[in-house]
Amino acid sequence: MKLNVPDYIMSIKPYEPGKPIDALEREYGIKNIVKLASNENPVGPSPLAVKAMADHLGTMNRYPDGSAFRLTAKLAERFNVKADNVIVGNGSDDIIALLAHAFLGSGRQALMPLPSFLMYEISVKTSGGTPVMIPLKGLDIDLDALAEAVTSKTAMIFITNPNNPTGSHITTVQFKEFMAKIPEDVMVIVDEAYIEFARDPEIFNSLAKPLFDPRIVSLRTFSKAYGLAGFRVGYGVMDAEIASVLHRIRQPFNVNSLAQVAASAALDDHEFLESAIGTMHNGIDELGKQLCAMDIKTFPTQANFFLLDVGRDATEVFKEMLKYGIITRSMKSYGFPSCLRISAGLPEENQAFISALKKVLEQPV
Repeated sequence: MKLNVPDYIMSIKPYEPGKPIDALEREYGIKNIVKLASNENPVGPSPLAVKAMADHLGTMNRYPDGSAFRLTAKLAERFNVKADNVIVGNGSDDIIALLAHAFLGSGRQALMPLPSFLMYEISVKTSGGTPVMIPLKGLDIDLDALAEAVTSKTAMIFITNPNNPTGSHITTVQFKEFMAKIPEDVMVIVDEAYIEFARDPEIFNSLAKPLFDPRIVSLRTFSKAYGLAGFRVGYGVMDAEIASVLHRIRQPFNVNSLAQVAASAALDDHEFLESAIGTMHNGIDELGKQLCAMDIKTFPTQANFFLLDVGRDATEVFKEMLKYGIITRSMKSYGFPSCLRISAGLPEENQAFISALKKVLEQPV
């Protein structure tokens, strides 16, 4: 059969997630693997979320609540908005795809930093829209360049705060100056997947005062700080008119039942969230100290991950680390050829990483 696939689909490079633990076990026969590649919460999910899921296992013969009523209501209450302003998705990338398909198409453009989350580009291309990449300024999103790149074809702008993969951030002052330059008909999608980890009080937080600007779409996820990556549940807070359009095209049961009850319960577990974030902050700080003692440069971060410069081909270091059962992420394809990105693990995982890295870097280049 000869496939007739549009060029804009064939131009998409498939998303490559961090190497799975199971895959490394199969390839190397290694146990007790440490994965620091995917910015996950190493502590695990909230005990309240686990109990809520267990309590609902007996209802899995029924379809999920297609409106995610309870979770939507709880999120609306948390951020002092109406339920009509909230949409939940199968991860925040589900909502990214919905936005692209609803508001883009042939001839319409979306601006985004380069590098940043790869699903922006993929979602834009699958919608038939055109992604316009704006290189970072050092490690920072270049807001001035983004504003200058806006044309009559620009429908939306993606901003990640804190940014992935660099960990840099945008302050409230910087963001307000940026928005003053953006036309009224351009949507600004602020992806705050890592905002819970931010320590700088000056960071722009779009949900500190939600809906103050109808152009802003706020995206967040339960995959990172809340430790529910395996359940794929994210949410967006936005103008009700935008949300109503997304509801027209989203899958009717896009968030499964267990994900809904787990996320709802996790929202109530403030003690767990605070403890998990503290564990990751301590891990980031301790890793930074030990890497500094090894004369390895690290870069400031407001997320649960950071970049480190290993001083040689990052992909080769990544491959050697796999032999010790340590999964990291090479940033070579992101434009940082000698950098790894690692997230903070549990104390023993962080120490295993440091031990393996010392052995790898002792090897001749």
